[in-house]
Amino acid sequence: MHNFGMRKISGIRGAPVAVSSTMALTFMLLCLLPAGSRGQPEVFNVVETTIEQVHSAYASGTLTARQLVQLYLDRIAAYDQQGPSINAIITINSDALEEAERLDTAYQSSGLAGPLHGIPIIVKDQMDVAGMPTTLGSILFQDYYPDRDAFVTERLKRAGAIILAKATLGELAGGDTHGSLFGSTRNPYDLERTVGGSSGGSGASVAANFATVAVGQEGFASIRRPAAWNMIVGMRTSAGLVSRNGVFAGWPEVTGHLGPMARTVTDLAILLDAMVGYDPADPLTAHGVGHIPDSFTMFLDRQGLRGARLGILRESIGVGSEPESEDFAKVTARFDQAVSELDAAGAILVDPVVIPNLTELLSKRARSPTEAEAAFRVYFERSASSPFASIEEMVESADFGQITGYAQSRFLAAPHQAEHYAYLNARHELMVSFLKIMADNDLDAIVYKAVEHQPTLIEDGVNPPFVNTKGIPHINTFLVYVPAIVVPAGFTDDDLPVGITFMGRPYDDGEIIGLAYAYEQLTRHRRPPASTPPLP
Repeated sequence: MHNFGMRKISGIRGAPVAVSSTMALTFMLLCLLPAGSRGQPEVFNVVETTIEQVHSAYASGTLTARQLVQLYLDRIAAYDQQGPSINAIITINSDALEEAERLDTAYQSSGLAGPLHGIPIIVKDQMDVAGMPTTLGSILFQDYYPDRDAFVTERLKRAGAIILAKATLGELAGGDTHGSLFGSTRNPYDLERTVGGSSGGSGASVAANFATVAVGQEGFASIRRPAAWNMIVGMRTSAGLVSRNGVFAGWPEVTGHLGPMARTVTDLAILLDAMVGYDPADPLTAHGVGHIPDSFTMFLDRQGLRGARLGILRESIGVGSEPESEDFAKVTARFDQAVSELDAAGAILVDPVVIPNLTELLSKRARSPTEAEAAFRVYFERSASSPFASIEEMVESADFGQITGYAQSRFLAAPHQAEHYAYLNARHELMVSFLKIMADNDLDAIVYKAVEHQPTLIEDGVNPPFVNTKGIPHINTFLVYVPAIVVPAGFTDDDLPVGITFMGRPYDDGEIIGLAYAYEQLTRHRRPPASTPPLP
């Protein structure tokens, strides 16, 4: 991977966008080439393709991994910084084509190298990939090159995956997808609106078919919101299934976790299989030991909703939600239709289900006085080239004032020990109440709106008062060990994506994957955005 020099070009509404000079040249050259000279096979349509379809094409000889990587590079060239300018990619892996060729050679002699053989993956730029910078979307870290792969990166490569690129994110891993290094990422379904955050670049990349699957990270709602607003599937697993070693904001913090993002539940399950596993460098993964099935695909059952007992949570629990607004009503109308679809599929609905003191308890969320600083040190101690020794040093740096206002506010706000203690008590009380409701009603899952509002406008997120988390339910990350998966649930009257969430008991990850799969197969709501059509 080359040590790319970064230059600024004009982004959305004049915001700065960081693009490597090599990448910019690649964009121009690729768009000048005819499709045939890029190695594009006439018989394979990359748009909406799945892992199974890719592997079938490899088996039939109609596609190679190198051709597939080139197809995705063509789409990134055409649509990420040109055309609709989705602006979801920070860095392209210059070794991707070479790695694809190596896998093609291996395939000829021994077949698939693993369950993700030759599958191009885009990862959130919060996760280390050796030879590529981990920028966190910020000018503060634009030149930071970690010494080695994250634990999950190693597992993905071992499964045969090709790390194609690193995606945009909420600066310093929080909030909507805006950053001082790249500007703002556009929603492929409405270019004036945000993709959500903070895994918005991963979500937009999957939606726009820039890769087969992607990896995001969630500490608040950072996977589920981009999944809902980009019409894809996204999952935040039970804490401890997936290591955060080599990921910013990992151990000893407990709320943030990597998770799979895909266009289908099947692809999500295959990707998750390659991500999970015990890692001594992330002690939280000790919780996951004994809870990992042979494969999450074993839970995929088209009839999985028949007889399933689902609690319908209708209480508004989104951050900053406005239940009396027209926008809220449009999402509610689509959610009501989704509930009807669940009923038609044979699910037994407890509607509504009420969790005592839910909003009051959720309001007590608070930061730990010590975890963020400790996690900062643990993460950067993996590398000999850490740009800052501490959060305090980062905040005092000359460039800190140039980062986005929301990112600044997160690191300038002082945590309070008393508030954190109250939060821990509230988390315990809510977990007991949640499990009791599940037990009293013999529920398999609780279903609620993935986000209670439609995607917000980019201009509202980059200007005071920084509308950034409107409508986000965060009950699953409040409870930490509770898994949740978002699956497309159609569109509002404004033709904007809506998702629903299936949330289960701790370590019932396979069960809720199965419910999401059954709903997906019944409804088939996913459709690609018009802004990034097949290339000619």
